[in-house]
Amino acid sequence: MPNAFSRFLTRVFPPNSPAALRETLSVSEDDNTFFVGTRRYDESDRDRMEYNRQDVLEQCLEAWRDNPLARRIVELSSQYVVGNGFDVHCKDEHTKAFIDQFWSHRLNRMDARIVELCDELTRTGNLFLLLTTDTAGMTYIRTIPATNIDKILPTPNDIEQPLLFITKPDENLETNTYAAYTANADWQLPDGTFLPVVLHYAINRPAGAQWGEPDISPLLPWLRRYSAWLEDRVRLNRFRNAFLYVVSGSFVSEDARKARQATLAANPPSPGSILVSDASETWSVISPKLEAMDAREDGLALKKLIAAGAGIPMHFLAEPEGSTRTTADSAGGPTFRHFEQRQRFFLWLLQDLLSVVVSRRAQVDYVVSPKADIKFSGADISARDNVAHSIAAVNMLNALERLYDMGLISQRELLRATYRFAGESVDIDEIMAAGTGVDRRETSKPIQPASQDPVQPATGDPKKSVLQEDPLNNWIGEFNGQ
Repeated sequence: MPNAFSRFLTRVFPPNSPAALRETLSVSEDDNTFFVGTRRYDESDRDRMEYNRQDVLEQCLEAWRDNPLARRIVELSSQYVVGNGFDVHCKDEHTKAFIDQFWSHRLNRMDARIVELCDELTRTGNLFLLLTTDTAGMTYIRTIPATNIDKILPTPNDIEQPLLFITKPDENLETNTYAAYTANADWQLPDGTFLPVVLHYAINRPAGAQWGEPDISPLLPWLRRYSAWLEDRVRLNRFRNAFLYVVSGSFVSEDARKARQATLAANPPSPGSILVSDASETWSVISPKLEAMDAREDGLALKKLIAAGAGIPMHFLAEPEGSTRTTADSAGGPTFRHFEQRQRFFLWLLQDLLSVVVSRRAQVDYVVSPKADIKFSGADISARDNVAHSIAAVNMLNALERLYDMGLISQRELLRATYRFAGESVDIDEIMAAGTGVDRRETSKPIQPASQDPVQPATGDPKKSVLQEDPLNNWIGEFNGQ
């Protein structure tokens, strides 16, 4: 009885497929396993060599664990990209109910997992998600470490379409082979189960490559140098207060000099004490010269290079560049653009993941629509953008209304430009279709004040207001004998 993986291979590689391609899957040993460090024949020239990639990924993980700057750079990406979380929008009620169930499932806990996924994507540049689905159509997400993936087998004509993911041998020299998700070949098996599949997402990937690059990989040598420089400075400052007394004098013999040295070594002067010597002795102190001002420039230069490679301003790394807030705001502009691009990629990643999850559920539960439109919206990257957009929208709306009153622009253009300056990306046609089309400025009556002079000039008693015209108020007044 063939297993699920064998059936998947039969679907992907039919019996009439090229023999060389089918033999590739059955070969368990080749020249690359004997000659470690050589490039595999089926790997792209744009990817790192296997041994180099493994070394870089391990160094990135070690730097994230031990280096505070590396940890902070990774955390900054997750704090800005994920923020307070994401909102899922789906008009189909049944599909939206299943998405909420999947999102809050205790084995998925996606609200907490998305931070881990963003950290792993920043730390390794690759995200391998293993999807396992039960007979009820509920999918569970697990992350395979990038260091555990040994080989990605793509389709013969497109390197960006993976077919198989082969893991590294474990302690028993056994490897696991996972199939890549293929929409046309993913369906429920006769026994009600689904084949476990892997989704691969990569960032910083060169054109024509399979693997992504970590954000902190170019910073690894400079993080080590900055740590070594800082450690040397700490060591020197530790012994900055260490000094030696040098006593010079005229001694009649070597024995007299040794006797005087033994006397001083047995009773060294304590800090703050008063030392009196005769004219035959001269005391001096030898202490290290750190030249701290010169060393500060060296450390600042290393830290600037690290900040430039990470794409963040210096004040994000506890190093203020200027004394004004304007300098800090200007330095944060390119950083926010970088985080916005990463957030858009992460939103697409989650949307693609949910499309697979919903597609598998739809094969079991027919009320769930596999073609439902699923959209994600993330938190604002910078709160200061809201203030700037609101001011721009108010100022621009005054000019747009004048243009609309003069008949120079349409309602759609007025709405589009308003949302454009407000910084919101919306569907203008959908908003106009949902509107009433009635100008409320013509139908609504402005609220008039109750009285221009609410107080009686002579007595100081309040005048009769609109509220007192209410029948209930009149009844209350009559009841009280007024």
